[in-house]
Amino acid sequence: MYHRKIVGAVMVILATGACGVSMSPIRDNWYAQHYFVMQKFEQDVYKSLTPNGRLEFQKLFWDTRSELVKKQWDERMEYIVQNFKNENSAQPWNTDRARVYLLAGRPASIDHKLNNWVAQMGQGTGQSGGVDARAGEDIQADTLEVWTYPFDRFFITYSFSFQPPNKWKSSGMGSSGGSRVFGQFEIQNKVEYWAPADAEGYKAKLEALKAVK
Repeated sequence: MYHRKIVGAVMVILATGACGVSMSPIRDNWYAQHYFVMQKFEQDVYKSLTPNGRLEFQKLFWDTRSELVKKQWDERMEYIVQNFKNENSAQPWNTDRARVYLLAGRPASIDHKLNNWVAQMGQGTGQSGGVDARAGEDIQADTLEVWTYPFDRFFITYSFSFQPPNKWKSSGMGSSGGSRVFGQFEIQNKVEYWAPADAEGYKAKLEALKAVK
């Protein structure tokens, strides 16, 4: 179970532009699913291939990874489909929270911040913007969700803001150790964890796929 607490317990330094959370493709389901764990050279090769070449790429991608890594992928994707489908029923993996979950797995904690106007209820000011003006809104709804991952001696955070009616959009990324540490965290997940067993042999096979008609 996640540990739930009020946001603010951990101070972070935001690292704007550190990762492409909202930049994945939408028209190719396989590519959209795998984009966030692929290295740039893989993305570049994939986009350069013919339809047949891309099918070969998809097979090669998992043939060069271990069974343990593939099992982890399947488990994370199953979780994503079950828990993020309300945001994008056609492509649950193509949502901001899903992409981070796919890359880094379950966070150590998820912090929530509730609507900050709840405390203003009952003051009786009669001014616009009171309860009547916000009729139908869930006053207990979470408006900010922050995922925290321990990394070395630091904490990595991803922040997501709620956007009605059902979206959670990335609103910040950071690390208690600064942007450099945040970058190291993503690199470790993408390059070390999701990387193929034989990187050089894999790259050579990818190059060969460019000849596939």
